[in-house]
Amino acid sequence: MATGLKKDDEGGLNAYYHNKTTVIQEARVFNESPISPRKCRALLTQIVYLLYAGETFGTQEATTLFFGTTKLFQHKDSALRQAVYLAIKELSTTAEDVIMVTSSITKDMQMNSDVIYRPNAIRALCRIIDPSMAQGVERLFKAAIVDRNSSISSAALMSAYHLFPAAKDVVKRWANEAQEAVNAKSSSSFFGGSTGASSYLGFGAGSQANAAQQPIPSTSYITQYHALGLLYLIRQQDRMAVTKMIQQLGGGKSGAGSTLKNPMALCMLIRYAAKVMEDDPNVQKQMFDLLDGWLRHKSDMVNYEAARAICEMKNVSGPQLTRSIAVLQLFLSSPKSTLKFAAIRTLTALAVTHPASVAQCNLEMENLISDPNRSVATYAITTLLKTGNEASVDRLMKQISGFMSEISDEFKVIVVDAIRSLCLKFPAKQATMLTFLSGVLRDEGGYDFKRAVVEAIFDMIKFISDSKEQALSHLCEFIEDCEFTKLSVRILHLLGIEGPKTTQPAKFIRYIYNRVVLENAIVRAAAVSSLAKFGVNVGDMSVQKSITVLLTRCLEDVDDEVRDRAALYLRAMKTPPLAETYVKDESVYSLSALETSLVAYVKDPAASEKAFDVSAIPKISREQAAKESARPSTLDTLGAPPVATKTASAPPPTAAETKSAYAEQLAGIPEFGSYGPVLNSSSKPTQLTESETEYQVSCVKHIFKEHVVFQFNVSNTMPDTVLEQVSVIMQAQGDSVLTEDFIIPVPSLTASTSPGIVYVSFTRDTPEEYALASFQCLLKFVSKEVDPSSGEPEEEGYEDQYQLEEVELAAGADYIVPSYATFGSEWDRLRSGSSATETFALSAMESIKAACDSITEILNMEPLGGSQNPTSSSVHTLQLSGLVTGGGGKVLVRCRMTYSSGQGVTLELGVRAETKEACDLVVAAIGG
Repeated sequence: MATGLKKDDEGGLNAYYHNKTTVIQEARVFNESPISPRKCRALLTQIVYLLYAGETFGTQEATTLFFGTTKLFQHKDSALRQAVYLAIKELSTTAEDVIMVTSSITKDMQMNSDVIYRPNAIRALCRIIDPSMAQGVERLFKAAIVDRNSSISSAALMSAYHLFPAAKDVVKRWANEAQEAVNAKSSSSFFGGSTGASSYLGFGAGSQANAAQQPIPSTSYITQYHALGLLYLIRQQDRMAVTKMIQQLGGGKSGAGSTLKNPMALCMLIRYAAKVMEDDPNVQKQMFDLLDGWLRHKSDMVNYEAARAICEMKNVSGPQLTRSIAVLQLFLSSPKSTLKFAAIRTLTALAVTHPASVAQCNLEMENLISDPNRSVATYAITTLLKTGNEASVDRLMKQISGFMSEISDEFKVIVVDAIRSLCLKFPAKQATMLTFLSGVLRDEGGYDFKRAVVEAIFDMIKFISDSKEQALSHLCEFIEDCEFTKLSVRILHLLGIEGPKTTQPAKFIRYIYNRVVLENAIVRAAAVSSLAKFGVNVGDMSVQKSITVLLTRCLEDVDDEVRDRAALYLRAMKTPPLAETYVKDESVYSLSALETSLVAYVKDPAASEKAFDVSAIPKISREQAAKESARPSTLDTLGAPPVATKTASAPPPTAAETKSAYAEQLAGIPEFGSYGPVLNSSSKPTQLTESETEYQVSCVKHIFKEHVVFQFNVSNTMPDTVLEQVSVIMQAQGDSVLTEDFIIPVPSLTASTSPGIVYVSFTRDTPEEYALASFQCLLKFVSKEVDPSSGEPEEEGYEDQYQLEEVELAAGADYIVPSYATFGSEWDRLRSGSSATETFALSAMESIKAACDSITEILNMEPLGGSQNPTSSSVHTLQLSGLVTGGGGKVLVRCRMTYSSGQGVTLELGVRAETKEACDLVVAAIGG
């Protein structure tokens, strides 16, 4: 049997994979007389197969084959003609002078042509004609769109869809015909419901030559699907037109009166409605009523699409989900695997945000755990993990263990991620879940699966202190037989951090040293670093002596990285200051901030007279540094919004990168040339207008040694209006220690040139003090209408102004830069500096978490040790670190908080800083 299968395989598509040269030589069959349809079809199939397999023909080769193929137009064999059209479409992108075949194709598009040829001719003509020729064939396309035969109409609609990017103005004139195709009450096809689908995929009637000879009436309404797609493409820039189209075709609240009869067309309409609802909250109710009506449609496809759209709505409420969840609940009991899979996948995603609403489906989901489709069973069990209670954890974990070996790594990762979130939800069940995770670590699996398990155990160590020692032991056993270098290095790093803090740190040393003996150089180097942390951080002299012996052995390693690390750490263990710097300190300088400061230092003429002040550079944790090193450069991010030029997948810029970009931008403005380096810039713009307004303005503040510069990013959203002499007038509230210098306006601002940047500069009257102020802001400009005929603004305009939100120069956000530090050692070091302790009553705070978030935002400082996430709802200590600009130096804050119902949060603020001015600034930020 195996031999027979192999013979079949060799006689299948592989038989057509001849080399390009052979195919070109055999093309002489196109010139034979009489023409052999069988030979020509076989050769055309070989050409198309080569192209689909990735083979490329040169221009001359493609042209020769193309015009050889066109000679077959004179033959009447229908199957051959369809193969000719398929080959012409593929070769037209490479061949030259393809327009010469237009007349032959146009002839087949005529009304009296054979109905088998017309769809193929339409699709081929779309590929061949030049965009400038679209108007010449407009009459033919319009007639084809409204043809009673669905295969012809669908071919014309899809060809118009592909032609639209190159000939927008011509295709837009076909909107009435497309609307007529949507409104068609019946549809007949020679090929049943599959014809429309095949024409949508681009193969058309040509793939079913035999069926073409026996017309079969059908009511697939597939034309509506294609026509709706073209209508949306034409109207997509006009939100009102799209909304009106959805309401007209939707059929009202019940959906029963909808013009659309094709389920795929209705699904597409549902997606359009969901997009409109997301973009325009004003029509949310009308669109939701339509979606709710489609939940009662007779097609399962439409029911599911409507339910999914409702479940994915932003800020959807529990009552709004009731009907859609009921529909999905029915699908869970369906005999069709596709319906069950679709429903359970949607419920899994919804369970993240609305577990209580999804919980009503728990009975049906438990029945799916034993479903023969393991993908369905996987989603069912992960959803139950998200919606179940603590009492059901043990039972669910036992059921999971039964099918983990039967599913793919992709679904294993989904299960592990669900267990990862469950660990944090029910810490009391950590023993059960840790046992499960350690068990699956020993199973076979790829890197992604093993990484997901290791990440889950890492989270347990971080957030569930009771599981730490047991989890570290399981990780030690895993690296004994770990085939992935990256995972071994990460685990060794974690062991070096957490191992010395355990009650019995010595038991981990054996596992770590085994890596030095048995592993590759990368893992050995990581193991040496981990051993050094035990030697420095464990106070037991016997442990330190053992570590010294082990590191001494590493001095003879064959790899220089391992030897160098061992030598460094041996020296550090004997020299406490070195150990503090190279082993205990978990912070590094922010490279973006360091680069900016070094550039400013080099450009400063007086730089040679003083040493570079590295103490003013903010620090970040090594974990943050690792994340930043994997990011793309974002130095081109200057205006607002800062992420407008980036792709959806690109991460947003870090604060340090944004400030570096601002510094580079300001350095190029002559008016600020004498101001010196920028001490600090806002990490993100402050919005001064609503997002729906016609003028959008945001503000960024730049602090210099003796000046403050306000940068206003101004956007004009009206395409028919030009704004000239755009400026911002700032009026200080009360007494101010700032004096206005000048305003740099925007000469002209259109919708296409937005955003423009207005600068307002102030001098700090007393540079050694931190100026705090509040300003009223007014946007002033000259408004001019644009002449529609010429596109130029009118000569006469009128002065106008627009009131903006107030701008505040605040203590924390504008003068303090977040900086990572090791809190314990830094707090002790600053004991000799300036300090202050104040008590505040934060009665408006509803929880300690809210107080932590508010204090961190006000002070703009770096939370340390995960203290931003309180573990107790009544008592908590928040630790913060930062640098004060202008020579203020390091500042640390310890916030001891207690919460009582009815009285809010009581805060004891402890501040230690290198200077008194920095200490007073922090106290003023909270007290103000």
